[in-house]
Amino acid sequence: MLLDHIDSPADLKKLPISRLPELAAEIRAVILTKLGAHGGHVGPNLGTVELEIAMHYVFDSPRDRFVFDVSHQSYTHKILTGRREAFTDPAKWDEDSGYTNPNESEHDWFNMGHTSTSMSLASGLAKARDLTGGTYNVVAVIGDGSLSGGEAFEGFDVVGEMGTNFIAIVNDNEMSIAENHGGLYGHLRELRESGGLSRNNIFRALGFDYRYVERGNDAVALIEALGAVKDIDHPVVVHVHTQKGRGFAPAVADKESWHWNGHFDPKTGASTRPATDTDSDGCDSYEDLTGAWLLDRMREDPRVVAITSGTPTVMGFTPELRRKAGKQFVDVGIAEEQAVAMASGIARGGGIPIYGFCSTFVQRAYDQLIQDLCVNGNPAVLLSFDASVYGMNDVTHLGFYDIAMMGNIPNLVYLAPTCKEEYFAMLGWAVTQREHPVAIRVPVYGGVVSRGKPDTTDYGQLDRYEITRRGHDAAVIGLGDFYGLGERVVGVLDAELGVKATLINPKFITGLDRDLLDGLQADHRVTVTLEDGQLEGGFGGKIAAYYGPTAMRVKTYGIAKSFPDRYDPDRLLADNGITVPAIVADIRRMLG
Repeated sequence: MLLDHIDSPADLKKLPISRLPELAAEIRAVILTKLGAHGGHVGPNLGTVELEIAMHYVFDSPRDRFVFDVSHQSYTHKILTGRREAFTDPAKWDEDSGYTNPNESEHDWFNMGHTSTSMSLASGLAKARDLTGGTYNVVAVIGDGSLSGGEAFEGFDVVGEMGTNFIAIVNDNEMSIAENHGGLYGHLRELRESGGLSRNNIFRALGFDYRYVERGNDAVALIEALGAVKDIDHPVVVHVHTQKGRGFAPAVADKESWHWNGHFDPKTGASTRPATDTDSDGCDSYEDLTGAWLLDRMREDPRVVAITSGTPTVMGFTPELRRKAGKQFVDVGIAEEQAVAMASGIARGGGIPIYGFCSTFVQRAYDQLIQDLCVNGNPAVLLSFDASVYGMNDVTHLGFYDIAMMGNIPNLVYLAPTCKEEYFAMLGWAVTQREHPVAIRVPVYGGVVSRGKPDTTDYGQLDRYEITRRGHDAAVIGLGDFYGLGERVVGVLDAELGVKATLINPKFITGLDRDLLDGLQADHRVTVTLEDGQLEGGFGGKIAAYYGPTAMRVKTYGIAKSFPDRYDPDRLLADNGITVPAIVADIRRMLG
């Protein structure tokens, strides 16, 4: 194999251009083999194989600096920069992060996993180069989907005025994760259909020179185009038309499903994923249940609208559900700020917006959560998915900072259900009340859990915790997904120590049930809190602060403030003392 002899870009440059299609085929084969067994971003990487070969054939990395937006399409770049075995040797598959990472290679400049940031980060590299007298090229690779994020525009706007070497490669595969949405995409289509000759050109309007490459999966055409702009003295956009999923028929035919995938036959695309049990409703995820529930509400009430920021299936909206929802479903593109502010506006205008997102992404809209939504107190509904130590585990996609982040915003009611009955009771209340912005932390651990009985809680009575088992001496408050952990702790305390502990399901993240907490002081000496999130600034800190002037001893459990990367959830919890034996031992010591 040609690939066996490429350990660096210098080795790549030794190949004649005529052999590059052969190399591209080899790279696609190893990517598919790894991802079929290991999982990863399929479509984005298959579509950029030739582009990244051409970049390394023309430019001189790491002297020339590449910044890949999101960097989920950088596998070929990694393979060509000394990390081939992370894709060819199963024993080393986990050595690669799946995103660019400076700890892995001098060819990577940033840890990147969120979208629309490449232009801004690369603008800083270009500015630093100019300030220090450098002469290298700065190359940002940004996908058309990433252009929907506001920071992308901010980066283009600044770079267009800098008037210095800056090469922005716009990888246009006509897709985001799902289909693209927004007025910009009609313009990109106009540029493609005119061969880049349309007089309407947003990139030129922003101060960029502009080149168009129709054959974006042709290494020769790409090498010619990139060679023409190497060492350029002003900002230029190289608009490249590629095909998402190139070379793998299933990924070409169903681009959305194959954006990320795992457990499949790399030859046929057939699933090799083990069969999983489903709950009594025939659905195996809260995402599926949420989409079906919201579609029913839409049919009953034309004011209901579901909002996504480029990740529709996170809240269960498959292409079929999106079609059925019609105008009652809005995809704002990868623009969380727009989604939150739009939801606030819809609520203020009398609509009923429900915005679903992955927890790791909504932190990009923190200002809008505070300023546009909660200061105004508009009754939008937010659904936070993957908010858990058991969610995504790459350092760029951590989702367990939400309690500390959202749990302390005034006016926001943040709820933590422990089961599907509580979840849908909370969701039903949230979409009918008109007093508060409401967020719900959708459960993650253990799949869809049913308690087997309806939840009759009146959530309009804010900050009322539920005592599910009344005891004495010790109280265990288990928040959301960690309520089950609390059940196990209380069971062991009883069985092994004879301690009849109280178990509490708080349900509310954002407030304190002062009456309940005061009542515990009569016959309890110890209170412990369990939360599936960062400990500092979290839920337990509120309990500890409230009990501070009292005789109550409090121990809080959560994840220490850190950025763990590609961690094992159970190991991370154990390292933070969050196991049943450790918690029981702590309670025993505190009780004396």
